[in-house]
Amino acid sequence: MSESETREFFCRVVELPEEELDLAVAALLIGKEEDPTVAVQAYVERLEALARRVVASAAESRPGIDDLNRVLFREEGFAGDNESYYAPENSFLHRVLDRHKGIPITLSLVYMEVARRAGLSIQGVGFPGHFLVKLVEPDGETVIDPFNGGAVVTAEKCQQLLDAVYGGQLRFDDRFLAASNKRQILARVLNNLKGIYLALQDFPRALGVVERMCIVEPGGTTEVRDRGMIHYRLGHFSCAVSDLRRYLALEPPPAEAELVRETIKTITRVIARLN
Repeated sequence: MSESETREFFCRVVELPEEELDLAVAALLIGKEEDPTVAVQAYVERLEALARRVVASAAESRPGIDDLNRVLFREEGFAGDNESYYAPENSFLHRVLDRHKGIPITLSLVYMEVARRAGLSIQGVGFPGHFLVKLVEPDGETVIDPFNGGAVVTAEKCQQLLDAVYGGQLRFDDRFLAASNKRQILARVLNNLKGIYLALQDFPRALGVVERMCIVEPGGTTEVRDRGMIHYRLGHFSCAVSDLRRYLALEPPPAEAELVRETIKTITRVIARLN
């Protein structure tokens, strides 16, 4: 499958209704676009095999968090990658399944997708700075941290996680534990990857990520702006101006709009000199 075919397949998957969108397949396609050798179905089968082990470990009873944690963390050794946290491979589901290491959101993806196949209702939680999951049951919810071995997360621990990222400037709010839908989860994976590539000044890969973010969240104004700026850095001046003008049409904040107008003027002058 070529890069363009992978992108087209990704489009078809993420355009499906929420209940039909296969989160694991979509996440695997993010990695496949950069590594065409990724066999998506083979990795889906790995998730299914892990789920069967979770079910088997529960014996006669219904599987629970303990069974999931036993298989993923104690037997398989999945763990947070603190040593190379910002490595791009930590944002690729197939590499997390290969290495058994990842960041909060990709380990949460593994947790959710194995749980779903084992019959557990686990939802993603877009907690600020540290993705979590939660088990939803009739008598309540249990928040879980797959990055830290499937530990149950209390309100006090939530504040500690916020303090680690925001230095005490953000107070915990129950709304931070709202469930994320599948497109929001994919957007967060891609946003992490975008930040990594921009930090590395790998603009060609950053552009590919932003293009996919625009597919996942078509109404995202920030991504239109970022795509325009990346086009500018790559010397794609016409595309840059087109995106930045489109961004202005979306009525951004005045200060932001002024910066973008100045950038358009700069690009226009560059184009004039080239002609």
